[in-house]
Amino acid sequence: MPGRENRLTIVVNNVLNWQTLPPGRIKTFEDEKHPEGYRVQEYFHDFFNYAGLHRPVKLYRTSGLFIQDITVTTDVQGESGLVRYSIDCSQPEGEVRVRLLDEDGKQAAAGKGSSGTLQVKNARLWKPLGAYLYTLHVELLNPDGQLADHYQLQTGIRTVKVEGTRFLINGEPFYFKGFGKHEDSDIRGKGLDHAVNVKDFNLLRWINANSFRTSHYPYAEELLDMADREGIVVIGEVPAVGFTFFNYNEKVYTPDQANEETLAHHHDVLRDLIARDKNHPSVVMWSLANEAATFQDEAVPYFRQLADTARRLDPQRPITIVQWPLPDKCKVAQFFDVICVNRYYSWYQDPGALELVEHQVEWELTNWYRNFGKPVIMTEYGADAIAGFHQDPPVMFTEEYQEELLTRYHNVFDRLNFVIGEHVWAFADFATKQGITRINGNKKGVFTRQRQPKAAARMLRSRWGEMGEYPEKL
Repeated sequence: MPGRENRLTIVVNNVLNWQTLPPGRIKTFEDEKHPEGYRVQEYFHDFFNYAGLHRPVKLYRTSGLFIQDITVTTDVQGESGLVRYSIDCSQPEGEVRVRLLDEDGKQAAAGKGSSGTLQVKNARLWKPLGAYLYTLHVELLNPDGQLADHYQLQTGIRTVKVEGTRFLINGEPFYFKGFGKHEDSDIRGKGLDHAVNVKDFNLLRWINANSFRTSHYPYAEELLDMADREGIVVIGEVPAVGFTFFNYNEKVYTPDQANEETLAHHHDVLRDLIARDKNHPSVVMWSLANEAATFQDEAVPYFRQLADTARRLDPQRPITIVQWPLPDKCKVAQFFDVICVNRYYSWYQDPGALELVEHQVEWELTNWYRNFGKPVIMTEYGADAIAGFHQDPPVMFTEEYQEELLTRYHNVFDRLNFVIGEHVWAFADFATKQGITRINGNKKGVFTRQRQPKAAARMLRSRWGEMGEYPEKL
């Protein structure tokens, strides 16, 4: 109420069921070994289910006439950049003026109207590890010609396209070097921590990475702003993780599990993701799920609808889904532009058998390409390593084993020209629920949770530095 003290109450809830994303279920116990009414939260994803507010909550007010939304897409024609814009306002009466300024504050282009195209001569392009950002100023005038609202949006001019077995940024082949990572650190857990984010980007630069995936949920907007400025390429992912039991015989898409209500919510989070992050030049592809049960017949209409929604909302960016089933089991890869694969040979499969890695990885990736004819990114591969644990010959959980396993994967990637990227799992160690397979969290990071390097980090720094911006096989 105006003129009075007002209280805003925010309610948060981390209880998961099959209609939330990520999904989960509440398990009840009715035996004599447990107290009456004892219940536990079960969930199927491998990171800790934190509660509470993870990010800032901001309250602001507007006048009756204000800018509701801005959509920017870009293109390149010769030496010129094209910036197409569309402005949604709260009321139709206002007049819209736009100006595009370069990094020196000089006007590069200007226009009028709620939609249009700005031509930027001799445009500076946004490039991986070479970001250049223009600032779009949008001014909304009321019918009296007075300024009613003003918003400024940083944007980069660049193009993204999948062509044959290549992923093109500004027409140049791009090879993804980087990680799956988590918003997770000591003390703050999943809460936004600017100091940790700065540290992480410094480490990405140090290790010669150029990209990461927002596994397995949209990351804070502040992190994407930093990716825009630093030229780090991002695959944006919806929070659809835990959609499988890792068993071909157990059904996921059933009336009482992943059902129509789940699909409706999946559409909602996809719309929210694209609406929020559509203007970030760093975001080059959308991921619609991680390790879903794409081997079931019911997955076909489920993911066809989601793929159609993503393409309708954003025709500019490619889409993908991160696969767990083997290539002969997957039923939905035809709906997507890039095949992303998670696999842990010599860890969860044939543990300790390093001699099998190259044969198994080459066999699987070749079959993905043979079956679907699309470029492949290995979006997860790796091994747990406890910092300071060493042994020769390498055994599981040592730093040497992690490094050797990654090296054998890389030998295969270098032989296959349809492989367009490698994202190690994971950037840093992170918290998980307690269990006999996790020793105080997941230790697959090449950095510890405190961001100290393991041996594999130095190996990756050397490999990715020697590869350069465009590997020869591209």
